[in-house]
Amino acid sequence: MSMSRTITHDVLQGPPPPPVEGGWGGGGGGGFDGRGAFRRASFTGLFVMLAASTMLFAAFTSAMVVRRGLGDDWASMAKPPVLLLNTGILLASSLALELARRALKFRHRANFNRWWTAATILGLLFLGGQALAWSQLNGGGVFISSNPSSSFFYVLSVAHAIHLLGGVTALCYVDVQAWRLRLGPAKRTVIDISAIFWHFLDGLWLYLMVLFYVWG
Repeated sequence: MSMSRTITHDVLQGPPPPPVEGGWGGGGGGGFDGRGAFRRASFTGLFVMLAASTMLFAAFTSAMVVRRGLGDDWASMAKPPVLLLNTGILLASSLALELARRALKFRHRANFNRWWTAATILGLLFLGGQALAWSQLNGGGVFISSNPSSSFFYVLSVAHAIHLLGGVTALCYVDVQAWRLRLGPAKRTVIDISAIFWHFLDGLWLYLMVLFYVWG
C-alpha cells in the first residue's frame, strides 16, 4: 500500500525537490533556483508526453472497438503464452525501480545501482520477450494482415514497445551515470522522470493486456 501511495503521489504531484547538498559525484552547477526551474520544466514536459501517449492509445482503442463492431470478420487470435511472462517481467522491473529510489532516498548507493541495473535488464528482457511473441505469431501464420484482431494486436504492441524503448534508453543513461558516480542533485530529476514514465508504461501494458484478452 505504501508503495502504491508513493507512485500515485509522484504521478500526480511529482516527488519533492532533491537535496541541494551532497550527491554521488558531479551533479552540475547552477544553484538551487536553476535546478528547480529545470525540474519544473522537465515535469511539465513529462506530463505533456504522458497526456499525448494516453490520447494516442485511446484513439487506437476507439478504432479497435469500432472496427470490431463493423462486421463479422473479426476472429479473436490465440495469444502467445509468453505475453503473461512478459507482463510479470515488466511488473518486476517497476518494483525494482521503486526499490532503487528508496535506496537513493536513504543514500545507499550500492543498493541503488543494483536495483536500477536489475530494472534496466528486466526492461530489455521484456523487449526481447515481445520480439519472441511476434516471432511465435509469425511462425504460426498470424501476420498483421491476417485478421483485424491481429492487425490491432501488432499495432498496439509495437507502439507500446517503441515507447518502452525510449524508457529503456533513459534507464540505461541513469544506470551508466550511477556506475560512473555522476548522480549529483541535478541528476535526481532524470531519475524521477525515468521512473514515473516507466510506471506509466507498466500500467499501459496492463491496460493493453486486458484489451487483448477481452476484446482481441
